[in-house]
Amino acid sequence: MIKDKCKICRRAGQKLFLKGERCLSPKCAMVKRAYPPGLEKKRKSGAPSGYKKALNEKQKLRNWYGLSERQFKKYVKKTLEKRGKVPDIAEELIKKLEKRLDSVIFNLGLAKSRTQARQLVSHGYFLVNNKPVDVPSFETKKGDIVAVKETKKKRNIFREIAAQIKKKELPHWLEIDADQLVAKIKEEPSLAEVSPPAEISVIFEFYSR
Repeated sequence: MIKDKCKICRRAGQKLFLKGERCLSPKCAMVKRAYPPGLEKKRKSGAPSGYKKALNEKQKLRNWYGLSERQFKKYVKKTLEKRGKVPDIAEELIKKLEKRLDSVIFNLGLAKSRTQARQLVSHGYFLVNNKPVDVPSFETKKGDIVAVKETKKKRNIFREIAAQIKKKELPHWLEIDADQLVAKIKEEPSLAEVSPPAEISVIFEFYSR
């Protein structure tokens, strides 16, 4: 529900863009009520404890990607196992999350929100390297070709999307033929470009307790 997703942003204290275009409009709850649910507008809460801050940061990133606690914890734990084996575990975590097929679809502009992207993937709208994939968590890799199925291109959702994509500034690691609705994973995503809404080092501390 719209109100529930808006409450998530209000609790986080920042826009997480969970409702796509609505988040960019004057209807956004963070424009009307930029304070936590249940609090009066002028009321100020005290400084959060270390645990609460870590919990809040974890919730921000988890909700941003639209993952369940179980899914998100699995990503973080697997990343922590690579500590000392990769240059930057924060970058490693974001790469894994960004390369999910639902995240790729959202970043390409083929869906208005990550929630919608996940639904479209689950309903079998896409091919990866000419093979149907209906698992949102499917991990793409450099060189993969992601395309909308020919039988789905005439659906209402894609009717005006070509013009919108042509105006969209894509992440450097993605490219798309807006007319054919065929995209390519050019490179690995980067932490700097993604600029997630949470302090990732604190999230790792939370799950290392």
